[in-house]
Amino acid sequence: MKEFWIYTLARIALFAVTWGMVAGAWLLVTGEASLGWSLIIAFILSGIGSYVVLQGPREALAQRVQTRAASATTRYEEMRSKEDTD
Repeated sequence: MKEFWIYTLARIALFAVTWGMVAGAWLLVTGEASLGWSLIIAFILSGIGSYVVLQGPREALAQRVQTRAASATTRYEEMRSKEDTD
């Protein structure tokens, strides 16, 4: 679970920082910031940025999910074999 929260909070933080930068730049250039467009642009840019910046936490989360899935599969197979012997 720790990996999930680290990745999720990092994604939210990256989006917030990106949105602040986009809205700030928009405000400096035009004098007023468009909430809708700045959100859309920040969403796209943070998605691209997270692909590069958050590669480590994303791989740690994927490894954790894979380990838990393998463990669940093993337990399921053990339960099935126990049922078959009963």
